[in-house]
Amino acid sequence: MQDMVIPELDNTTRDSVLKEMVSFLKKRNKIAKDKDLYEKLLQREELGSTAIGDGVAIPHCKMKGVETPVVMLAISKKGVDFHALDGKPSFIFFLVVSSPDNPSVNLQILAAIAQLVRKAKRVIKKIQEAEDISMILDVLKDEEERIDD
Repeated sequence: MQDMVIPELDNTTRDSVLKEMVSFLKKRNKIAKDKDLYEKLLQREELGSTAIGDGVAIPHCKMKGVETPVVMLAISKKGVDFHALDGKPSFIFFLVVSSPDNPSVNLQILAAIAQLVRKAKRVIKKIQEAEDISMILDVLKDEEERIDD
């Protein structure tokens, strides 16, 4: 998971943030068709924002050729207008790409992320305050363990 975190996004608009995350995945050979993925993510956003509020967005889509689900985390210290229902900027982005052949896995991942964020409101602040990737991952692990207790 260490190689699946962008600790500070360079971009500040919805579309450019999506492009930056897709490019990040492409460089790490997690996806083959970066242009296709970017288009699918944009199409999904047009259906309705994936920003769930409280500073969190979960851009996601299904894509052929993805054998195992791809999940990454990106953080923006500045905040990005991701068209959240609460009207507030998003700071934490969980990007999820999964196979259309296994829709239940996609739903399980999205539900787990949403549960983590809703049950652990402080997780957003702690992630933003983390100084490096290993601290970010420690925060997520700690919060996940608390939820499971």
